[in-house]
Amino acid sequence: MSAKRLGIGFIGTGNISSAYLKAILGKDGLPGFGVLDVKALSDMRPEAAQARADEFGLKAMSVDDMLADPAIDLVVNLTIPRAHVDVGLKCLAAGKHVYSEKPLGINFADGKKLLDAAKAKGLRIGSAPDTFLGGAHQQARAVVDSGVLGQLVGGTAFMQCPGHESWHPDPAFYYDIGGGPMLDMGPYYITDLVNLLGPVARVSAMSSRLRTERTITSEPKKGQTMPVHIDTHVTGMLGFANGAIVQIAMSFDVAAHKHVPLELYGTEQTLIVPDPNFFGGAVELRGRGRDAEWRPVPLETAYADGNYRSLGVADMAAAILENRPHRANGDLALHVLEVMEAFETAAREGRVVDIKTPVERPAPLAESLVDGKLG
Repeated sequence: MSAKRLGIGFIGTGNISSAYLKAILGKDGLPGFGVLDVKALSDMRPEAAQARADEFGLKAMSVDDMLADPAIDLVVNLTIPRAHVDVGLKCLAAGKHVYSEKPLGINFADGKKLLDAAKAKGLRIGSAPDTFLGGAHQQARAVVDSGVLGQLVGGTAFMQCPGHESWHPDPAFYYDIGGGPMLDMGPYYITDLVNLLGPVARVSAMSSRLRTERTITSEPKKGQTMPVHIDTHVTGMLGFANGAIVQIAMSFDVAAHKHVPLELYGTEQTLIVPDPNFFGGAVELRGRGRDAEWRPVPLETAYADGNYRSLGVADMAAAILENRPHRANGDLALHVLEVMEAFETAAREGRVVDIKTPVERPAPLAESLVDGKLG
């Protein structure tokens, strides 16, 4: 593992930036990522960047100054989804690698434009989510790779909730173009499924939009209404290249449910995978037979005991320094974006949509760990 550090900057200092910075700097009992050297924070609202910089003892600067700073090699793009590609293109034009919050873009064409621009300049694209690198999901990957499930049959993936207006301080963008349950939460589930099963080959879907406006119940905008421009209940099927078929449902309309987030079915055993929005959680196995019981899978992999947002950034930085592929990469994010867009197409046109972007399963994180940790 290289002892060098990579200079990084942040564009966008909203809610999620705090989680990234805590993981990088080693707050809340987390060990931190020494490979990342945070040079500065920026935001279209300078006061927001300054407030976050003051909170973490960092420097705030303008976006233009950040893009001109030769000490910053990689920009972490935490802007709203509709700005991901435009901001990413500006970073690439300035000669910076880019790691973007999910989704990579709000449509496949824009996401591909970003990747094409990066390849033309010899720069890298990374993208959240990186939760599939967490200990629980890497342990589940090890179970799948061991072959104990038998032939892979399929599975289920469920993220169903009443919506984000009950807790988020400014939830309108979740219901605007570029939002919705599939583009917001789908990246966690589909990325983890690609990590576990490999590429998606085809998609079928149905979707609905029960309300044209919703009322915010969280502060500070409690009582305000917001228009709904996207479908808020999406369900369908993922057909994987390896033959597995996974049922999926993403919803902002469901009061409550008892489905586990992810199940994988094999001919010999079934695997329970925890919520892919988190790095840890319980992994369980059960074999065939009436007398079989669910049994826990011990977590022997790193990064299962906290919120390690920025693990993907750390792996990307280490990969740049070590000249190796990074795991939460642009090809993976573009594949997932094509899959998510296919749900809209399949639901609208009532047909099965073939997925065309090639992608490889990311290498297990253990291959880049030293003493069980990343740089």
